[in-house]
Amino acid sequence: MVVCGDDALARRLAAELRDVYRERVVLVVPETQGAGAPTRAAALASALLGRVPFAAQRAPGTQGLAAGDDLDVVSAPVPDETALDAAGVGRASALALVYEDDATNVRAALAARRLNPRLRLVIRLYNRKLGQHLAQLLDQATPGVDPAALDTSTTVLSDADTAAPALAATAVAGTSKVVQADGMLLRAVEHPPPGDGRVPDPGLCTLALLSSTASNPAGMEGSDDSGPEGPQLLPDDEEVAAAGDRGTIALETVTYAGPPPRVSRLDTALTPLVSLFSRRLWWSIGGVVGAVLALTVASMLTLDDHPLHAAYTILLDIFAINDPAIGEPATRKVLQILAGLAGLLLLPVLVAGLLEALGTFRSASALGRVSRRMSGHVVLLGLGKVGTRVLARLHELDIPVVCVEESPEARGISLARRLRVPVVLGDVTQEGVLESARVHRAQALLALTSSDTTNLEATLYARSLGPALRVSLRLYDDEFATAVFRTLRTAHPDALTRSRSVSHLAAPAFAGAMMGRQVLGAVPVERKVLLFAALDVAGHPQLQGRTVAEAFRPGSWRVIALDTAAPGERLPDLAAAVRGAGGRTPNLVWDLHPGYVLKPEDRVVLAATRRGLAELLGRQPQP
Repeated sequence: MVVCGDDALARRLAAELRDVYRERVVLVVPETQGAGAPTRAAALASALLGRVPFAAQRAPGTQGLAAGDDLDVVSAPVPDETALDAAGVGRASALALVYEDDATNVRAALAARRLNPRLRLVIRLYNRKLGQHLAQLLDQATPGVDPAALDTSTTVLSDADTAAPALAATAVAGTSKVVQADGMLLRAVEHPPPGDGRVPDPGLCTLALLSSTASNPAGMEGSDDSGPEGPQLLPDDEEVAAAGDRGTIALETVTYAGPPPRVSRLDTALTPLVSLFSRRLWWSIGGVVGAVLALTVASMLTLDDHPLHAAYTILLDIFAINDPAIGEPATRKVLQILAGLAGLLLLPVLVAGLLEALGTFRSASALGRVSRRMSGHVVLLGLGKVGTRVLARLHELDIPVVCVEESPEARGISLARRLRVPVVLGDVTQEGVLESARVHRAQALLALTSSDTTNLEATLYARSLGPALRVSLRLYDDEFATAVFRTLRTAHPDALTRSRSVSHLAAPAFAGAMMGRQVLGAVPVERKVLLFAALDVAGHPQLQGRTVAEAFRPGSWRVIALDTAAPGERLPDLAAAVRGAGGRTPNLVWDLHPGYVLKPEDRVVLAATRRGLAELLGRQPQP
């Protein structure tokens, strides 16, 4: 297995393949030119193996670091054909390209396909449409190889899509919310702990039990270790019955996610009338209206005039388009003078109203404004790759959001503008920025910028404004995330604090795809991940000839669906089919009878843990 990347996801993925699936791994990392070139590669290998490896030259333009029997580290400035050949791509069974830059991954994928037409490719791309087209192109550009074969397929995944459900879920704990597997096929619903004798609907099956301390600030949710109080994946019926007051994640329905929410241009251009003017201007308008009403009533009482005629006359006087009251009673002359004064007061109010309305419409066409009455919302810091996906997820759940972003050219600004989500432009570390987002009245804070120090500083400052605020912060490294969580939990024992590592959440899905099976998605369960994959029953004694109930192994895997199509008519790529690439829908049966016997020609959809999937693929997990 060859892994090419430049961030923590590559390191985590290499460790996943080596420790869980027991594969031999070659890690390719970028390296700067100069005397200190081997430093970064050495640090990565040292972090993986716990010791510093020695250097060994691999090929011209590349530097290799032999890191042990199961891991080699190769450094190269760019992942070109020379670097890929030095990493052994021509003899490899799978290649993962997980650079942060989509263009770098695309160029490397095209070069790798030329070197090895039978290579299994797993590509990290943020652009979904580009990923669909690229997967079709690479699968068709394999001369002499059947593109329908699963072992030579191209799988495109996004770490942002994989981690977004878990990050969004931390902001809405205690409510029923939907967690979709990669936003495509599988739909799971998280139920809060039952109360008042209420029993949650188990749906098709119970996928996981949440930790008993999920809503407790002092809980061990920050640890990835399994324990009696931690989350339990794929529990059996006895564990579900004995769960008591623990929350659950159940597979309830299967739906196809539609396009992102569309907002018409008219809705984007028009803003509520109340938000057009400031409070002081509204008071001024109210004063002018009150003066008009008072003059109208005075005209009715003193001149015995009809109400409509009196109002009409007063308005003409205010706008100075009425004739002078020559020869009229003194009362009428006084009212005309007062109406003229009211008209003078109305002129600056009208000018101010026009200026404020113009400014409001101009800002509304760019970014939404934070309402003064907003409360109980979620403050989202950072609109990068991950923040944009989390924003879309929160919008799908109808959760009010206020975004904070330093750069007006950030990736998620256009999405926030289209969804009419309020955005505060500014540095979150500067005083007054979080106050502008009404963080003291928010229910949760999601710190998802690309800087660990910024996320941590914003979290600490938000804690000073709202000690009971629910906080979830994204951190680069999972070990650092766990340490920060425990420290914040100790400092603020009565406040809910959660930390997440995107690489920790995304690596299992990438590793499963590299093992040659179409991974349909991954459902995060607190700090664990549950994988969903399509698997042929033939060649797997744990499944073949067994009933659905007998094939279920608690804590490892569970058969949740069966593809009823004939083997000759079966869709080759189930993941692409549910994304709408083939124009056909898979013939999947989800409510399987427990007594159904799995045949060798069957293809099933499994929910599995990382180690469970590794065991099904013939690898014994490392103790």
